[in-house]
Amino acid sequence: MTSNASTADQGSTYKTIAEILVSKFQVEQSAITPESLLSELGLDSLSLMEFVFAVEDAFNLRIPEDKLDPREAGIDLKKLANVIDDFIQSTGK
Repeated sequence: MTSNASTADQGSTYKTIAEILVSKFQVEQSAITPESLLSELGLDSLSLMEFVFAVEDAFNLRIPEDKLDPREAGIDLKKLANVIDDFIQSTGK
Protein backbone atom coordinates (compact mmCIF):
# COMPACT_ATOMS: atom_id res chain seq x y z
CA MET A 1 0.00 0.00 0.00
CA THR A 2 1.33 3.44 -0.89
CA SER A 3 1.31 6.40 1.41
CA ASN A 4 -0.64 9.56 0.70
CA ALA A 5 2.63 11.41 0.12
CA SER A 6 3.65 8.89 -2.56
CA THR A 7 0.26 9.15 -4.20
CA ALA A 8 0.45 12.96 -4.17
CA ASP A 9 3.97 12.90 -5.64
CA GLN A 10 2.89 10.46 -8.34
CA GLY A 11 -0.05 12.69 -9.20
CA SER A 12 2.27 15.66 -9.47
CA THR A 13 4.71 13.70 -11.62
CA TYR A 14 1.91 12.54 -13.92
CA LYS A 15 0.58 16.12 -14.23
CA THR A 16 4.03 17.38 -15.21
CA ILE A 17 4.35 14.64 -17.83
CA ALA A 18 0.89 15.48 -19.20
CA GLU A 19 1.76 19.20 -19.35
CA ILE A 20 4.90 18.42 -21.35
CA LEU A 21 2.91 16.34 -23.83
CA VAL A 22 0.37 19.12 -24.34
CA SER A 23 2.71 22.12 -24.39
CA LYS A 24 5.73 20.75 -26.25
CA PHE A 25 4.33 17.91 -28.35
CA GLN A 26 0.80 19.16 -29.13
CA VAL A 27 -0.86 16.00 -27.83
CA GLU A 28 -4.56 16.60 -27.19
CA GLN A 29 -5.36 16.76 -23.47
CA SER A 30 -8.30 14.42 -24.07
CA ALA A 31 -5.89 11.72 -25.33
CA ILE A 32 -3.83 11.78 -22.14
CA THR A 33 -4.71 9.44 -19.29
CA PRO A 34 -2.53 7.49 -16.85
CA GLU A 35 -3.24 4.41 -18.99
CA SER A 36 -2.20 6.10 -22.27
CA LEU A 37 0.57 4.10 -23.90
CA LEU A 38 3.56 6.07 -25.13
CA SER A 39 3.23 4.24 -28.43
CA GLU A 40 -0.34 5.52 -28.88
CA LEU A 41 0.28 9.24 -28.35
CA GLY A 42 1.21 9.95 -31.97
CA LEU A 43 4.92 10.55 -31.34
CA ASP A 44 7.35 9.25 -33.93
CA SER A 45 10.62 7.71 -32.74
CA LEU A 46 12.49 11.03 -32.74
CA SER A 47 9.66 12.83 -30.93
CA LEU A 48 9.52 10.01 -28.40
CA MET A 49 13.20 10.46 -27.59
CA GLU A 50 12.74 14.24 -27.41
CA PHE A 51 9.81 13.67 -25.05
CA VAL A 52 11.95 11.49 -22.77
CA PHE A 53 14.67 14.17 -22.73
CA ALA A 54 12.08 16.85 -21.94
CA VAL A 55 10.73 14.77 -19.05
CA GLU A 56 14.23 14.10 -17.75
CA ASP A 57 15.03 17.82 -17.95
CA ALA A 58 11.81 18.72 -16.13
CA PHE A 59 12.78 16.44 -13.24
CA ASN A 60 16.52 17.15 -13.49
CA LEU A 61 17.46 13.48 -13.87
CA ARG A 62 18.55 10.88 -16.39
CA ILE A 63 16.66 7.61 -16.39
CA PRO A 64 18.89 4.65 -17.29
CA GLU A 65 17.53 2.55 -20.17
CA ASP A 66 17.52 -0.51 -17.91
CA LYS A 67 14.89 1.29 -15.80
CA LEU A 68 12.84 2.55 -18.74
CA ASP A 69 13.35 2.09 -22.46
CA PRO A 70 10.78 4.29 -24.24
CA ARG A 71 10.94 2.01 -27.30
CA GLU A 72 9.62 -0.87 -25.19
CA ALA A 73 6.02 -1.78 -25.93
CA GLY A 74 3.35 -1.34 -23.27
CA ILE A 75 4.76 1.61 -21.33
CA ASP A 76 1.95 3.83 -20.13
CA LEU A 77 2.14 7.25 -18.50
CA LYS A 78 1.43 5.78 -15.07
CA LYS A 79 4.46 3.48 -15.40
CA LEU A 80 6.60 6.40 -16.57
CA ALA A 81 5.50 8.47 -13.55
CA ASN A 82 6.18 5.53 -11.22
CA VAL A 83 9.67 4.98 -12.68
CA ILE A 84 10.46 8.67 -12.20
CA ASP A 85 9.13 8.70 -8.64
CA ASP A 86 11.03 5.51 -7.77
CA PHE A 87 14.22 6.88 -9.32
CA ILE A 88 13.90 10.17 -7.42
CA GLN A 89 13.25 8.31 -4.20
CA SER A 90 16.20 5.93 -4.69
CA THR A 91 18.66 8.70 -5.61
CA GLY A 92 17.41 11.22 -3.07
CA LYS A 93 16.93 13.98 -5.67
